[in-house]
Amino acid sequence: VQLQASGGRLVQAGGFLRLSCAASGRFDRLGDMGWYRQVPGKSRDLVAEVTRYGATNYADSVKGRFAISRDTDKNTLTLQMNSLKPEDAGIYYCKVDSIKMDHRWSRPVEMTSWGQETQVTVSS
Repeated sequence: VQLQASGGRLVQAGGFLRLSCAASGRFDRLGDMGWYRQVPGKSRDLVAEVTRYGATNYADSVKGRFAISRDTDKNTLTLQMNSLKPEDAGIYYCKVDSIKMDHRWSRPVEMTSWGQETQVTVSS
C-alpha cells in the first residue's frame, strides 16, 4: 500500500490547513486510519484517528479544532486543522491499516502503512 500525504505548509497562528492522505495499491479495503505528529526529540503521537466503522478519536489538545474524515470510495483521509497554534507544528504522518484477503489460506491479512512526512509550521 502506498500513501501520498500532502497539505503541510507554513501558516500563521489562528489559521487553518487541510492535510490529505491518499492510499493506493493492492488491498481489498482500508481499516483504521489516523494522523500522527512528531517533533524533534519526541515520540510520534496520535493527533486524530477514524476507525473502520467511522468512530473518531482526538488528542485532547486538538479537540474542537481539528476534524478527521475519510472517503471510502476515494480511499483518502483528511485532517481539517482550524485555529492553529504554534504547538500544533511538527511533522505529520498518516497511518493506514489495510486488509487484503489471502485466498490461499482464505483469511484476511492486515497491514499497517505510513505515509511520507508533511511539515506543518505555525508562526506566532
